[in-house]
Amino acid sequence: MLDLVIEGATVIDGTGAAPRTADVGIAEGRIQEVGRITAEAQERISAHGAWLTPGFVDLHTHYDGQASWDETFNPSIHHGVTTVVFGNCGVGFAPLAPGDKQRAVDGLISLMEGVEDIPGVALAEGVSFDWQSFPEYMNALERMPHSLDFLVQVPHDPLRMAVMGDRALAQQAATDADIDDMRRLLREALEAGAAGFSTGRTDNHRTTAGLATPASEAAATELAGIAQAFKGLDHGVVQLVSDFNLLQGPAGFDAEFDLVELLAKESGKPLSMTWLQRDPGGDQWRAIRSRTDAAVASGLPLWLQASPRGIGVILGLDTTFHPLMGFPAYIEVASMPLAERAAALRDPARKARLLKETSGRLAGDGSAIPPLVDLMLARIEMISGRMFPLVIKDSEGQSHVDYEPPVTRSLLAQARQRGCSALEAIYDFLAEGDGNNLIHFPIFNYNEGSLATAREMLDHPRVLYGLSDSGAHVGTICDASSSTFMLSHWARDRREGRLAPERIIEMLTRRNARYIGLRDRGEIAPGMRADFNLIDPLHVAPAIPHLVRDLPAGGKRLLQTSHGYIGTWVAGKPVIRDGQITRERPGHLVRLGRKPSRALQ
Repeated sequence: MLDLVIEGATVIDGTGAAPRTADVGIAEGRIQEVGRITAEAQERISAHGAWLTPGFVDLHTHYDGQASWDETFNPSIHHGVTTVVFGNCGVGFAPLAPGDKQRAVDGLISLMEGVEDIPGVALAEGVSFDWQSFPEYMNALERMPHSLDFLVQVPHDPLRMAVMGDRALAQQAATDADIDDMRRLLREALEAGAAGFSTGRTDNHRTTAGLATPASEAAATELAGIAQAFKGLDHGVVQLVSDFNLLQGPAGFDAEFDLVELLAKESGKPLSMTWLQRDPGGDQWRAIRSRTDAAVASGLPLWLQASPRGIGVILGLDTTFHPLMGFPAYIEVASMPLAERAAALRDPARKARLLKETSGRLAGDGSAIPPLVDLMLARIEMISGRMFPLVIKDSEGQSHVDYEPPVTRSLLAQARQRGCSALEAIYDFLAEGDGNNLIHFPIFNYNEGSLATAREMLDHPRVLYGLSDSGAHVGTICDASSSTFMLSHWARDRREGRLAPERIIEMLTRRNARYIGLRDRGEIAPGMRADFNLIDPLHVAPAIPHLVRDLPAGGKRLLQTSHGYIGTWVAGKPVIRDGQITRERPGHLVRLGRKPSRALQ
């Protein structure tokens, strides 16, 4: 007898094949049959008109800390995701440096809080840190029940800090002995089942003290030496984020991309890198594409992680930062409860005073806010052309989020219509009502005032759905909903340039699964793991994000759920039913390549 039969669903199987109507039978956590099923089952669900898809695989999350206190990986669980990968961008919580454990923990918390905008007090209270080595970290996470499956990568910064201590934070060059030790620790983790290695090389990532991340300037000898840890292993990937020396011109770009190719060559493993349209540097994404195409043609397994929408921040009076926070007139009321703060800002005298003031500097030593923020705030009149009300009402009066607004809806356009400054328009918008208004500010992927560049990226044969950053930047973004946005915007709502649902599902499922090394999921086919979604295609959409205080120590974050997911199943167990998280916890740590391998030479 089957455990479950989904009857009459529109099956989008993850292979890229056209949708078809079929029943799907589940037993013992696996898909047993696909077709017309008459066998008995403990449960039958009629799914006529609904999409049945494989569960989504999110390659780019930062649940390194949240996995210690949240069994459900919320909000990813609300967006069709059944497998998450963390340990990205070179930051994480293992291994720990020997000696003073509290000092090692404090260093990693400062790093994660600064780079990924996760409150340090939440990390300090919520993460157990009952480990020293990376395999011990994996064991600690494995002991905890979870809703979704997860894989972990070994991040470069903790690796460097564990071996080099203060010399890592001081950006000193690694010695041969340091490199040997980092390679040994990485190999130890890979043999314990870690999925890969990540490194971060971007100026926008800073510790809470405003310092560059420890591995951001790691030399070629260090990267090549560490990459040798993959030798003889049948599994593993490399993940990288880089600015590609944006401010140094073509020579700087080529030198950095040479390091990308070196990492891929020395590791012998698939390498994926962040791919976005920067500003400034709006053409750099094309240079990345050209170098990637040439490298792939030469045999290197390079991939490009891209987002389906603009990458930026959500701004509001209670988010991590917003355009008013550096002005003295705002600082005076910043500690007030939100509704009182908004009311105080509506005082005409305070408003007049602030509009005459100059904003103080937010970035610099002792601040985790990246310098890019000050550069943008200095050009507020110009960049307000890329700031939009996040929530709009449709013709029927229903509120929803808009991630591809026209420039005519920008706060700059509103200011010009009113005959006031952009700063005044922003001020009035944030001060409305109870102060809950949110601004959508797509910094990247929106240079043309649309998602035209993102659409072009999604067409590339080496593109991977990624960059959701789920679990990170909790006070400024909520891009865990990007998978749902793929279905609502690119498959249904966009007026032109839509993508076929079967293409989108293949990107969200099989393509990502195969890249990371998973061959037991990503397709609706007999023998595959029963990770799947049942989706209402007419109503699937991201919900409106809102701030909640559900982190350890009362920390706040933006939370965004969804509409239209009838259910999500992991290993045949429902983890979402009708938008609600269930009590089922079928997820586990996925360890790759546990077979014996040749010794590292």
